[in-house]
Amino acid sequence: MKIKEGFELRVICGEAIIVAHGKQNIDFSKIISLNESAAYLWHAVEGRDFNAEELARLLTEEYEVDEAVALRDATKVMADWQEAGLVTD
Repeated sequence: MKIKEGFELRVICGEAIIVAHGKQNIDFSKIISLNESAAYLWHAVEGRDFNAEELARLLTEEYEVDEAVALRDATKVMADWQEAGLVTD
């Protein structure tokens, strides 16, 4: 999986927001906000391929969380990003 071109994470008024560039990516019906750990993952994998196991590994390295919880959370983040149209296979 990889983050689609045309999406960028910006911090606006202290909140991590996904900003779209280009007509094909703009959908004004929703604003995509990331919590601290999701923003960390976004920055960590921006520009490269990743999978749930890679995201889980990053979570366990950065936060005090066990592998099973990290994998569950990473899988959820990936599903959320897919649903929002932010990533490609």
